[in-house]
Amino acid sequence: MPLTIASDEVDQLAEKLASRTGVSKAEAVRVALVNEIDRCDKAVPLAERLRPLLDRIDAIPRTGLEADKAFYDSLNDE
Repeated sequence: MPLTIASDEVDQLAEKLASRTGVSKAEAVRVALVNEIDRCDKAVPLAERLRPLLDRIDAIPRTGLEADKAFYDSLNDE
């Protein structure tokens, strides 16, 4: 089924990509769509990227002590 997009901007972008890559506008659009789909599929959600860091933080044993200003000042000999 053919795709018709009535947008001058999209037409100009497709023409620009086609001329730079030496392919037809239809092929340029196809390649752009394939690349964008691949990029979306490979994107790792922030929660998954942070999981290893959060796991490391959770692995630190809890001392039960409360860190307050006096504690931090004592680290700097203040």
